[in-house]
Amino acid sequence: MSQPAWMETIFDRTPHIDGAGPVDPVVYDASTQALRQRTVNFAAKRYADMLFVSGLDRATADRHFRLRVAQPPSGLSAHRPACVDMAPLAVEVDAADRRVTVRSGDCTGQAMARAGFGTILLGRSNAPAFDPRPVARAPREASKPWPYGDAVEAGVAPAALTAALDGFFAASPGVYGVLIARPDRVLTERYSAFGAPDRATPSWSMTKAITATVVGRMVREGWLASMHDPAPAPLWRDPRAIHRLITLDHLVRMRSGLGFPVRQEDGSTTIGFENSAVYQDAGDAFQAAQRSIVATVPGSVFRYVNSGMNVLGAIIRDQIERRGLPYYETAYGMLVDRLGMGSYQHSADIAGNLIASGAGYATLRDYAKFGVLYLNDGVWNRERLLPEGWVDYALTPTHTGTNYAACFRSNVEGGFPDLPRDTAWASGASDQKIFILRRHRLTVAVSNETDHAMDMAALNRLIATAIDCYA
Repeated sequence: MSQPAWMETIFDRTPHIDGAGPVDPVVYDASTQALRQRTVNFAAKRYADMLFVSGLDRATADRHFRLRVAQPPSGLSAHRPACVDMAPLAVEVDAADRRVTVRSGDCTGQAMARAGFGTILLGRSNAPAFDPRPVARAPREASKPWPYGDAVEAGVAPAALTAALDGFFAASPGVYGVLIARPDRVLTERYSAFGAPDRATPSWSMTKAITATVVGRMVREGWLASMHDPAPAPLWRDPRAIHRLITLDHLVRMRSGLGFPVRQEDGSTTIGFENSAVYQDAGDAFQAAQRSIVATVPGSVFRYVNSGMNVLGAIIRDQIERRGLPYYETAYGMLVDRLGMGSYQHSADIAGNLIASGAGYATLRDYAKFGVLYLNDGVWNRERLLPEGWVDYALTPTHTGTNYAACFRSNVEGGFPDLPRDTAWASGASDQKIFILRRHRLTVAVSNETDHAMDMAALNRLIATAIDCYA
């Protein structure tokens, strides 16, 4: 017997423009074996980073390396402790192919380095799913004075600042270097025994600030209308789906609500919030991010995750390619090449996406150019690259309970007690930072080796001394 037309149907038949509903969610495998594989994968990436991007020798890389055991994703309020036993690691290096293979028990992970793509995590695969041909980058201006070129004539640090630098380096054995600059010149820079002016160093989540600024460029160019519009992710096309409640602003302020099901060792399923899988899973970072579920009401809860940033990466790639432009050249050309940051490069995932949440690399001189853009209110060499008001928007927290702004941290809570409360910084794991001190017209870039502690009190004193000396 057929159902009468007047009876309620069980499926929504509302006409919609496109899309077939929400994408199938990715499920995180938190089994012991999967965590061991992720641990080995990350070790391969770390060694490839150090050897083939930063250019360290093997002895220094061995000394710097610290095993980071993969942790299952945690909930809203606490991290789950790592509890995975690992067999000893064997590290093999193929210098000719710029490849590292790490083995532990029955787990094998590989990573390879290619110019313009940082290190590509392959995991158990032998090759990426794309052709990492060299990316055409803007030529460097070797003779032009910094920041518009690469010629640097750093001054001699005053005695008080020299003493503060001595104290900072003595207390921070993992630090590559620190650079202090005004918008027009490098004031002073110092490097450790393994650091150098031309050495590209990790950024980790400082890359988030780069990604957010590329989004700002797209707003300025009219490619995106407003940060408060629904995020136009390629897989979020169905207007009936809850993902359409997520705005670009939610993504950059870590308030998207994105999480995913986590299948535990005992077969139970929990909800987790991803923070490291993108650097441990040799997969398509953009697709996995868009396949997250909406676990909290968008805009309501701060939860620091990488997935939201890689949704932004998917949007950036989609906006470029829908205009018929080359992805890699345009992604670099919209911002970092405009700033003359020739040393900067993203890591790519195995599918060829430039990872938007972290794992970029650059020299301190190039990181500081990014700081100068923000000191100059988004204007570079007399050209406005960012919308008016963007710098205030990006550097100012707009929610209570966190010092997080739009992919920048703020000193609103006094974490650096001797610095102004309006100090902001791009922040990455292991204390990579680009400080923006607008009131004093200073930027400070500092880079540290992954998993080595940096003395934050000494850094606070160093920057406060720089303000006293140069402001």
